[in-house]
Amino acid sequence: MPELYIGLMSGTSLDGIDAVLADLSEMAPRVVGHHHQAYPSGLRAELLALNQADGDELRRAALAANALAREYAAAIAELLGKNSQRAHAVKATGCHGQTVRHQPAAGYSIQLVNGALLAELTGIDVVCDFRSRDLAAGGQGAPLVPAFHHAVFARRDVHRVIVNLGGIANLTDLPPSGAVSGFDCGPGNILLDAWAQRHLKQPFDDNGAWGGSGRVIPNLLAQLLADPYFRRAPPKSTGRETFNFDWLARQLGGSESPADVQATLLALTAHGVAEAVGRFCEGSQEVYLCGGGARNSALVELLSQQLAPRKTAPSDTLGVHAEHVEALAFAWLARQMLNSQPGSLPQVTGAHGARILGAHYRA
Repeated sequence: MPELYIGLMSGTSLDGIDAVLADLSEMAPRVVGHHHQAYPSGLRAELLALNQADGDELRRAALAANALAREYAAAIAELLGKNSQRAHAVKATGCHGQTVRHQPAAGYSIQLVNGALLAELTGIDVVCDFRSRDLAAGGQGAPLVPAFHHAVFARRDVHRVIVNLGGIANLTDLPPSGAVSGFDCGPGNILLDAWAQRHLKQPFDDNGAWGGSGRVIPNLLAQLLADPYFRRAPPKSTGRETFNFDWLARQLGGSESPADVQATLLALTAHGVAEAVGRFCEGSQEVYLCGGGARNSALVELLSQQLAPRKTAPSDTLGVHAEHVEALAFAWLARQMLNSQPGSLPQVTGAHGARILGAHYRA
């Protein structure tokens, strides 16, 4: 019998909600259906604003969490309708929520969502708040997907690396023997999207065409790579608190060609990933890309060049669509929680041990 779960992911890029309906009855999870839902412009603007300190934040964050629950519920309704499924057939929804603050050094990370309201609106159990338990155990609370990558993509005969190119880029190292490791490499799409929104008035640089038309500015690239985050050893995680538009603006003189800056940001993401793979994934043979950046042809070409002679390919070749991996991971994490199984890897997050992750709201 199918064992259906829903996974919801809305990442640092703030581009909207990815929802997957997954059958987790077998060792290899199967995506039954997918739905992407863009954020309403007003909600996206509010979520972006909540990344910075401002007035009346507690009330605004609570209202935004309620609005997110309604958007998630609408996405679930669309997903179930597309796949002719009813809510009672789904065991639970795993919902990451929307990160608005990530401060592991201070012991907290905030992902907005009203899990109780989402359960009420959908009639489906909800598992959310995945990071808090790991943080309480001394971990970073991120990245959370390496445990899923290990369960689904690891092989005993080949050394693989899974690279997620979301708003922040992160990797999971899957050696055929030895410990799994993983961490945030640095910016993924977050700066590329912000710069495209400022100059193209578009949500992103489609296929990296604009960035591909520019030339890398060597001095600017060196300045960006001088940020202390790139030199830190894992475990480590990051977000908009470090890599944001203001951080980029402080590095600019003002006379740079916008296309050249975009080309430099492409190089920054590629270099950050390639350097991390070379430094921390010794002996790796294959690199599989997932997340929205896996569809950026210019970025993928740069990565393929810098990661050679390793094979570089999208996660599609492993049977999971590149843009479904993260949402599928949260469906899997929800099942781990309901089955009282750990969802974290302490060597990845830095926690004192593996922990069962998530808070459970019954429908």
